[in-house]
Amino acid sequence: MDFYVLSVFAFLLLGRVLATTRNTSNVNADVSFDQFYQVTWGYDHVLSLNQGREIQLSMDKSSGAGFGSKQSYGSGFFHMRIKLPDKDSAGVVTAYYLTSNGGEHDELDFEFLGNREGKPITLQTNVFVHGYGNREQRIRLWFDPTADFHNYQILWNQRQIVFYVDDIPIRVFKNNTNVGVAYTSHAMQVQASLWDGDDWATDGGQTKTNWSHAPFVAHFQGFDINGCQTQGPGIDQNCYTSGYWWNTQKYWELDAGQQNKYENVRKSYMTYDYCTDKGRYPVPPAECLYNM
Repeated sequence: MDFYVLSVFAFLLLGRVLATTRNTSNVNADVSFDQFYQVTWGYDHVLSLNQGREIQLSMDKSSGAGFGSKQSYGSGFFHMRIKLPDKDSAGVVTAYYLTSNGGEHDELDFEFLGNREGKPITLQTNVFVHGYGNREQRIRLWFDPTADFHNYQILWNQRQIVFYVDDIPIRVFKNNTNVGVAYTSHAMQVQASLWDGDDWATDGGQTKTNWSHAPFVAHFQGFDINGCQTQGPGIDQNCYTSGYWWNTQKYWELDAGQQNKYENVRKSYMTYDYCTDKGRYPVPPAECLYNM
């Protein structure tokens, strides 16, 4: 009996260790959409495929569509596999993001800005803290995001926020509240949408949506959520504990290999950074000194 108890304890301990050292690229493809998500708008522009393991959003002149998580979260490592609209998608915005509700909201955005066929799609990220955004960064992707699914991820803990593409860090926003830089403090839901942004998305709104190519369709997979559920607008302090693997010291900062990849993305693929836009910010915002 004692041996049995010890064996069970060892098994549970091993599971805890594995949970805190989890490979962030893992996606549970068997989780169906309805388990954690629900359609939020454009209901007749949403199609469930492969027994709920894939969702297609479509957009035409009448509507786009969107979905969101059933719960709110206070920390986590969030991901979605996305295949973007192909061919001529100028003016079309595919979005995957975390957002809180109410005034002075927090928000962490992936926005894919469509383009004319043969021209590159831009990935724009943005960070809203306490209702203030205007922190846009844009990159060119090093692959065709319309040809296949790719994994887009957000790490969010009390030390840093990191945006990843296929496990490669493309943006870091660190917690520097100690020097007066605001940081996310609201529970957030996971959302995704497909919508018409032709007043700004492509060439600053100069290139409009070509509706002869409608409907535009985007596909989503990977509906498991690695997050700390929390109730109400605030964040349960339990969401900051090391019992969640994404809060452990390993995820407090990029390691050397990740830092090298991050710097390469900034050097080779970044096309816009609000931190270096002197027209908008003659004096760079304070966080720009810390997020390199």
